[in-house]
Amino acid sequence: MITHPSRHCTVELQALPSRIGQVRRIVSAQLRYWHMDTLIDRASLGVTELLSNVHRHAQPDKTCTVELEVLLDQLKVSVHDHDPRLPVVGDAAPLATCGRGLAMVAAMSESWGALPDGESGKVVWFTLPAPSAAPVADWDHYPRITSGEHAVHRFAEVTLVEHALEDRCSESAPARSAVVG
Repeated sequence: MITHPSRHCTVELQALPSRIGQVRRIVSAQLRYWHMDTLIDRASLGVTELLSNVHRHAQPDKTCTVELEVLLDQLKVSVHDHDPRLPVVGDAAPLATCGRGLAMVAAMSESWGALPDGESGKVVWFTLPAPSAAPVADWDHYPRITSGEHAVHRFAEVTLVEHALEDRCSESAPARSAVVG
């Protein structure tokens, strides 16, 4: 797998409830730094579930490593622990208070899996599609105002630009001035 050196983050921790919240905040901050804000909720949910499994099931200890990697077109989140037993997706009873974590990870991710990691350990991972870069506005196709035009035309052209932007952007975006200058 190809990773960009600046697109890799590793956190070592004890999978205790108080530390899981801290790791969620670290994941959120790292994804904001990488401009991958749209992945924060799903990545936080997935890492919470994987760390909760380490806390609940891992033996002989709760030491683990969380790794974030941006590959060519996806974010990979991995949790390495020292328990060689691979997780199993189970069928939780309707009123059960646990047992759905891996099914949620599978449902919200592009892919997921678990592999042995060395002699005594495993890695459980999931991937999310990396958001594509937002298209850059091609301002050459929008009307421009020159100093020789009358004020009446300026307002009409600004209205055209605003409607063109609304048509091109389906998501909310920060307000931008349509007037060059």
